[in-house]
Amino acid sequence: MKHIVCYSGGHSSALVAIEVARRYGKQNVVLVNHDINPKSEDADIKRFKNEVAYYLDIEIHFENMPGWEDMDQFDVALQEKAFTINNYASCTKKLKTEPFYKYIEREWSHRKDQCIIYYGFDANEQYRIDRKIDIMAEDGYKTEYPLADWERTIKSTIEIGIEPPLSYSNFKHANCKGCFKGGAQHWYVVYCLHPEIFEKAKQTEGALGYSIIKGKYLNDVECDFFRMKHLGIEPTEHKPSGQFWKEAKDKLRQPSLFNYEKFEKTCECGI
Repeated sequence: MKHIVCYSGGHSSALVAIEVARRYGKQNVVLVNHDINPKSEDADIKRFKNEVAYYLDIEIHFENMPGWEDMDQFDVALQEKAFTINNYASCTKKLKTEPFYKYIEREWSHRKDQCIIYYGFDANEQYRIDRKIDIMAEDGYKTEYPLADWERTIKSTIEIGIEPPLSYSNFKHANCKGCFKGGAQHWYVVYCLHPEIFEKAKQTEGALGYSIIKGKYLNDVECDFFRMKHLGIEPTEHKPSGQFWKEAKDKLRQPSLFNYEKFEKTCECGI
């Protein structure tokens, strides 16, 4: 039996890799990752996933989209002519989902009973677990969710001397900088910390004629973001959306400020 870990490079998937390796032995574990263009995937995420793999003494198995070295999520959106497809981010579909399905169909379609696929969803994400179970079961694959269902042996990689990715200091997830499924709060953080990505996002919106934040183009909110930044509003996703925007509105003293919190979304890329 092979235990295939969807190894995104985030903290949760790293914990899953450690739990699975401890339970079943490193020789029976496969870490499947999809390398992302360095303009989008923070260098410290790459550092983190390599350090955890080194600790486990397991080589990362990369299944990458052709052209990933040159194409970021905006290039993918332009190629697909959409930011989302059937409510899934087009970049997730091309950069991660399609390469993963090609891998399991190539390597495991003839021996589905010899593998289990592991995801990093926790007990607070039961709806995602249920959906993933159904989707994978339709194709004949068994899945497991150690962070939700197992008795845990580790809560943080700090316990083994590995610091989580630095991106967690501002963002909730270790996904691309400039996520199509991120809401207005996410894009304020991008505006403050990664202005070059914000600019490319605006250009891509203009080229496609679609907005990333539902009902509002980034070009429309840039003035508000500029004022918020210079008023000292912290660029963080760690404050609850309602609290974050209330504080922003209070400082801006504009009761009619666009109701951003209505359009906060949850990224589906992985954890």
